[in-house]
Amino acid sequence: MAEKKPAKAPRTFYIATGRRKTAVARVRITEGKGTVLINDRPVEQYFAEDKDRAAVLGPLKITDQLTRLDVFVHCTGGGTTGQAGAACQGLARALKTMFGPADEQKVRTFNQTTVIKGYQDEKKSRERAKAIPVRPAAPAAPARPPGAPLIPPGAVAATPAAPAEPADAASGMIKKLRDSGYLTRDARMKERKKYGLRGARRGTQFSKR
Repeated sequence: MAEKKPAKAPRTFYIATGRRKTAVARVRITEGKGTVLINDRPVEQYFAEDKDRAAVLGPLKITDQLTRLDVFVHCTGGGTTGQAGAACQGLARALKTMFGPADEQKVRTFNQTTVIKGYQDEKKSRERAKAIPVRPAAPAAPARPPGAPLIPPGAVAATPAAPAEPADAASGMIKKLRDSGYLTRDARMKERKKYGLRGARRGTQFSKR
């Protein structure tokens, strides 16, 4: 009698796509122990240079998720530098989806696997951009009782500082990714060769004779 295979445990993946030059990286992240695979190979074997490995692991280090998530990347096109940059952007976008609000997530479930990708409603985005917060008018200064010290115009009376509210951890991680530039698409590309020239701008060598 054939032995039954153990049932797969339910897993949740957050997916995103990153691009750099002509390279495209499709990234999946899930809770794990820190495994990072690029085209089914460990990141240390796939990228030989330290700068490429640092680019891929940058979003994980800045959000302190290096040993808490498993990362699976499928890279196509481009060269080593392009694929490293594409994987970096895709990983940052997947982390943004993971820590983002529920209304910006699109969820699909297949058997025991749940796939979540980022979703942004353009109508809501336009409404948020149009909504400009209006500052409340400053209250009128109360009448000064006789004998009270005179406050010069323009000076502000000292008031006790209100206790600061605890910052949202998820919003802080997304802000770290955005401020570090990991979510921004690098638009630099190789300039095309021009007709009559030897390269993009390199002309032919001048000959006197």
